[in-house]
Amino acid sequence: MMLEPAEQAALLLSLSASARAVLWSLPLAVGLGWLLGTRRFPGHAALNALVHLPLVLPPVVLGYLLLLALGRRGPIGAPLEQWFGLRIAFSESAVVIACAVVGFPLMVRAIRQSAEALDPRFARAARSLGASEVKIFATVTLPLMAPGILTGLTLAFARAVGEFGATITLAGNIPGRTQTLPLALFTVTQSPGGEAAATRLCLLSLALAGAALLASEAVSRRFTWQQEARA
Repeated sequence: MMLEPAEQAALLLSLSASARAVLWSLPLAVGLGWLLGTRRFPGHAALNALVHLPLVLPPVVLGYLLLLALGRRGPIGAPLEQWFGLRIAFSESAVVIACAVVGFPLMVRAIRQSAEALDPRFARAARSLGASEVKIFATVTLPLMAPGILTGLTLAFARAVGEFGATITLAGNIPGRTQTLPLALFTVTQSPGGEAAATRLCLLSLALAGAALLASEAVSRRFTWQQEARA
């Protein structure tokens, strides 16, 4: 499938922005997923609802809220521009942020479910042998949560690649700068004679989404087989 230069740029931006988004948000997602899955505390339900709010909000609403916060006059965007000269809105960084926000709940959800399935006996056994809590988390908890972490990474990446509403609201649709694959598809559908390009981009989007879902399923099954073999 031959892509035009603008389409190649949109594809590369989608892939790179999505990869950066999931990798940068991974440590926080692991921490929150573990916390929500293994601990009960006042405000647990509220924190869980807040983390998953982007799943139910319309993407354009989410993008507008991000724009209010990160825009030139926003409570976060204004100090960043004034103190550090960083302008977030309508930049490539805005694409990464939009991708991170929409994919984050899926990552946390998968990790939380993995944390909820942890057998506490392993941690108790390590604790009885004198292991510190940090060592238990690094050598016992994290490996056992690995299937959920990898599944969450894959699902969040797939969601980020397909993000449209929050991205176009926060980052705009600037070819070669903030135009991702879904935005390029939207652009060609609005152009006369763009049916061939729309078909190419649509098939490419389907292939990426399908590959991500297959990878997520393969990872889940592999770890399940390994755990059953060890049992």
